[in-house]
Order: sequence, then structure tokens, then C-alpha cells
Amino acid sequence: MQEGCWCFDSDSHQPKKYLGFPGQGHSLRLHLHSHPLAFCSTGPVGEELQVPDKDAKAMVGTEDTPGGKASPNPQNLRPSVFHSIKFFVLCHSLLQLAQLMMSGYLKSSISTVEKRFGLSSQTSGLLAAFNEVGNTALIVFVSYFGSRVHRPRLIGCGAILVTLAGVLMTVPHFISEPYRYDHTSPADMPQDFKASLCLLSTKAPTSASSNSSCSSYTEVRHLAVVGIMFTAQTLLGVGGVPIQPFGISYIDDFAHNSNSPLYLGILFAVTMMGPGMSYGLGSLMLRLYVDIDRMPEGGINLTSKDPRWVGAWWLGFLISAGAVALAALPYFFFPKEMPKEKQELRFRRKGLAVSDPPVSKGEDSSSEQRPAESLEKKDNLAQMAPDLTVIQFIKVFPRVLLRTLRHPIFLLVVLSQVCMSSMVAGMATFLPKFLERQFSITASYANLLIGCLTIPLAIVGIVVGGILVKRLRLGPMHCGSLCLLGALCCLILSTPLFFMGCSSHQIAGISHQPGTQPGLELFPGCMESCSCPSDDFNPVCDSSTRVEYITPCHAGCTSRVVQEVPDKSQVFYTNCSCMAGGGPVPAGSCDSACSHLVLPFMILISLGAALASVTHTPSFMLILRGVKKEDKTLAVGIQFMLMRVLAWMPSPVIHGSAIDTTCVYWAQSCGRRAVCRYYDHDLLRNRFIGLQFFFKIGSLACFALILAILRQQDKEERTKATIPNPGLQQQLLASEAKKEPEESRV
Repeated sequence: MQEGCWCFDSDSHQPKKYLGFPGQGHSLRLHLHSHPLAFCSTGPVGEELQVPDKDAKAMVGTEDTPGGKASPNPQNLRPSVFHSIKFFVLCHSLLQLAQLMMSGYLKSSISTVEKRFGLSSQTSGLLAAFNEVGNTALIVFVSYFGSRVHRPRLIGCGAILVTLAGVLMTVPHFISEPYRYDHTSPADMPQDFKASLCLLSTKAPTSASSNSSCSSYTEVRHLAVVGIMFTAQTLLGVGGVPIQPFGISYIDDFAHNSNSPLYLGILFAVTMMGPGMSYGLGSLMLRLYVDIDRMPEGGINLTSKDPRWVGAWWLGFLISAGAVALAALPYFFFPKEMPKEKQELRFRRKGLAVSDPPVSKGEDSSSEQRPAESLEKKDNLAQMAPDLTVIQFIKVFPRVLLRTLRHPIFLLVVLSQVCMSSMVAGMATFLPKFLERQFSITASYANLLIGCLTIPLAIVGIVVGGILVKRLRLGPMHCGSLCLLGALCCLILSTPLFFMGCSSHQIAGISHQPGTQPGLELFPGCMESCSCPSDDFNPVCDSSTRVEYITPCHAGCTSRVVQEVPDKSQVFYTNCSCMAGGGPVPAGSCDSACSHLVLPFMILISLGAALASVTHTPSFMLILRGVKKEDKTLAVGIQFMLMRVLAWMPSPVIHGSAIDTTCVYWAQSCGRRAVCRYYDHDLLRNRFIGLQFFFKIGSLACFALILAILRQQDKEERTKATIPNPGLQQQLLASEAKKEPEESRV
């Protein structure tokens, strides 16, 4: 019997055999150890070389030579960067970063989209939540397909669909007419200066002017614009379905066991920067005018502080779509399966060889066929999915779902996370708009505050929660206590927010009671001779009395002066009969009297978000340690599905509806209610913060119930451990008495 080693010759590309005598195989292996394609065997010499399968060939092809250079091997055996799991982690981190940047960008420009297309907050909230519809409808089937499909290519196709959705979101800008902030057409440019002035000789053009631009074509175009945006949001959700689940499973399958947690940690760390970058991108884009690609010849007399200002919301979608498209290209070159990463594999094998006793094949096969385990696998959807058809999968899923929901700890943890997610979804969608209205700041500055304060502190909270669980080795009881403490502190920090704000300033002609018809309240006779259009909006502010007028016409102003200053022009109105002294009065709304409170308000919001984020990892550990081992994967999937259905989909609509109830003056467009011009600030603050407070109380109550159940279970386990069972003791004594001496010795 001779030992033999095989290696591939670099010239002939054929395997060659090296023979050795017994006892020489070790030195022969050492001699050929540097050869990248050497295989040694202890079988007979005449035994033919076993041709490795395609996986072994792939593994051989991806090994590196000692010099770090590719060996002169056949084409299919050359190492490729697309066979490296590290490169896949890099590509997937960039893709998820770009995808979340696009998904969150609409939230950063929600108030701008409302003003541009005349949408209510309820409609814009529904638009922001609509990407969850397509995502939720298809996410269940990801667990069915699993590794049956070419995961990298499916991820690439999903990313291309996300790119098309981003481009589709910009279509309404290009098919719409240029933005007219003064309700005049370009053909009437000489009349722009007199559009909002008090003209004594003109009849009132109330309904005629408003209905002249209204036609069936205008309404159809408005519906088409809204329909295009909803379709784009749906495609955005559908395209994002395969990206995260398939990417995580692909990394976990082909990364080394010791490296997989590190790679997933890097992936999540990079991904979490996506929402912050979306608000940063929104802050930059909204500083630019919406029609930057088709500016009028004479320019515009607007600043970003003007309430009529509309930023270039569409430009951010183009940038995000380009980033997603670039990140999607490498996925079409990754293989369906790549060789398992083998860094540290030899070291771990040595350790296992010393510490772990060998397990025979018979023992392993017998242990796999235990009746108890076979019964458990019958209910394990993850084990059953590869053998089921789609119809069978749909039939089995509700039964496993109900079994998982009957677990009390799982159900309460999911409900607490639903409350937290509802709070986060509402705040992420409408916090920029709330800051704009409550503190009279620009949309760009509001996004900058959120992107630089709230998002980073929330990321820090998630990391701190994970560190506490790992360092302190927290069990279920202590995880529940940490979640309860974090939710309680978050609730306490939310209480001062009810008082950090100020009432609305006085607006001539508008009642501050929502739902009532606006009537003239101040100076009723000063503008009776003016012919003011009812649908115009060009506010001016009397700084001496802090009274705001909807238009200069409502203030009785008859002339307009443009004062040129470097880089911008300031508009003033004079000869105003409703103001003491007649002006001049600057264009624009009155500034808030409590704008200095925006930074303390954002600090409390950000600290509350950080404390709420601390509960993220401990609550996940409660789920993973509270359900059966075979149900962990399905439990996490059900958790994400319920969070989408119960939180991320309805919460923006609920918050938008609550905001709409605080409106005191609606703009009219062709006889329908369009965007809200003025809100009751006190009512807006109380209802927006109150809704957040309600969800925080719900989360706190769920964590309190979880802690009570865990304590009760711990108490029952201690009672069972301290009080012995008499019947069980008698059975044990009887069984021991029947045992043979030889068996007892064994």
C-alpha cells in the first residue's frame, strides 16, 4: 500500500501523481504543501483520482497563492473578486445604504411635496406609508424561495426596480407646469407686480379667476401626478423585498462561522447611516428652487424662509436612484453559490480536535432520527419550506403563525415594538413639518437638525443596548428590566415637550377655531374697497402688532417696492390702509416668538429617541430566548411583518389625520381642499406630541407586563426546584431497586 498525492501541472493543466512509501506521506505532503492545487490520499496507488465536484472546484479556484498572486491555472480556477464574501459585504452595505437613503428621502421632503401638489397631511402620510404595502405583500414568500433562486441576481433585479421607482418619482415634476407661487401665468408677467395688491378700480375676480385655470385636463393631470407617486412608492417597496433578507442569508451561508457576526455588524452599522443621509440630502436639495432646471428669465423674488418656497424635492430622488443603480451592478456577477470562507477554519479544527471527542457516523445518524426531533421538524416552517409547493406553503403558514402568536412573551414584545415603531414612523414622517410650523424654521434647517442630532443619537442608543446585553450577559429578566427602564425614561423626557412652544400669532380674517368658517376679525373696513382674490396666498406681516395678512391686498396695500441687496432681493409693500403708518411691510409670514426653543426641543427629542433605541436589542433577545429554537427564524419574520402591518403602514396616516384636524385655513384648488396654510400651533403641538406620548405609554405597559410574567415564571421555577415531587421520588427509588448491579456499576 503506497500513499499518493495529486497536483495539477501548470503546463499541461493535467493532474500528476506523486508516489510515496508508507511513512513518507507526511514529508511528501510537506513538500507539496506550497502547491495551490495539491491533493493527498492514503489509498492505493492504483486508485484513480476522485474528481472534485463543482463546489470543490470553486473552493480551489478561490484560494490564494502564497505570494498573493493568481497562479497560472485554467480560466475557471482563477480567483475572482466576485468569489469573495468580503467584497459581497462591501457591496451589500453600500446597496442598503443607498436604498434606505431613497426610502427615507420622501419623509425629509414631505411638506414640500404637499405644497407643490396641494396634498393634505393625511394623503401625504398615506403616500409615505405606501411603500410598505408592496413590501408586506411579498415579504412572506422570501422564506419560501430561500436558496432556490440566484440570490445575488434577484437582489440586483430588486435594486434596479428601486432605481426605476426613484426615477418614476421625479416624473410629476417634469410633466407639471412650472411652479407659480403667485397664481399668475407666464403670459401675464407684466401683471405679476399687481397680482396681490389692492386694486380699487377692478371688480372682484373671486370665482372667475379661480375657475379659469380649472378644467377637466387640470384635474386629470393632478390625479395622474398623484397616481404616479403612489405607483412609484409601491414599486419602491416591491424592489426592496429581496435586498435585505437574501443579502443577510447569503452572507451567513458563505462567511466563516466566526466571521459572520462581524460582517453582519458592519452591514447594519453602515445601513443605519442611510436615514441620516436621507435627511442630509433633503437639507441640501430643499435649499434649491424647485424649477432650477427651468428658471424664469427675471429670476424669482423668493427666499427659503418664504412660506411659498418650494425646494428641489425631485433632485434628491435622481441622486438616490443613481446611487442605487451603481450599487446594483456588481450583483449580476456574483455566483449563486460561492466557496465557504476558510480563514480561521484550520485553527478552529485544531481546537475542536483537542477539545471535542469524535462523533461516530452511527451516533450522528441515530441522533438525527430521534422521534422528538422529527416531530419538532414537522412544525418547523423553515425546515418544511424547501419541500413544499407555494400552495402548501400558504396553507401551512397560518397554523405556524397562530402557534407563535400564542406565546405571551412574544406577543407582548411584538406589541411593544409596534408601539415604538408607530412612534418612530410618525415622527420620521412629520417631525420636519412640525418643526417648520411650530418654530418658523426652513425645511432645510429642520432636516439638518434631524439628520445631525436625532438619527445619530438613535444609532448610539442601539449600540449601547447591544453592548449592555453582551457585557453584562443579561438574561431575560434583566433584558425586560432594561426595556422597562428605557421606555420609562423616554416617557419622562417627552413630558416637557407639551410646554415647549407658543400660540399662533394673529392672522387677519382667520378664526383660530378649527372647523369654523373664516371671517374678518381685525380692521373690517380697511379693505372693503379692495378686490382681493380668494385663492391667492402671499402673506405679509405687520411686525409692530404681530398681525399677519394672507395677501397685501387684505392689508390694503396699493404699491410694491423691490429692494435689491447682494445675492437676493427683498420685497416691501407700502400704502397699506390696514396698518398704522401705512407701511412699508416686508413680504413673508411673521416669525415665531419661540423659535429659540427649537434646539432644546430637538435635544429632548433626540435623547428620548436614544433611550427608546436602547430597548431594541434587549427586546430582540426576549424573542430569541423566549420562543422555541426551531421557531426563531419564523418568529423574527412574523415580528417584522406585524410591525409593518400594524405600525409602519397605519402610523403615518394616523399622524397625518391628526395634523389635518388642527388646520384653521385650507387652500382651495378647483373647488377641492388642497394644502393647509395655517395651523393652530397649540392644538398641533398637543395632538402631535400627545399621539407620541400615547404610543410610548403603550410600549411601557407592554414591557411592564413582560417583566411581571417573567418574574412569575421565575418564581414558579424556583418553587419547583425547592419543593420535591413525592411521586417522582418514589418512581425513581422503585426504578433504582429494579436495576441490576452491573448496570448500576456502568
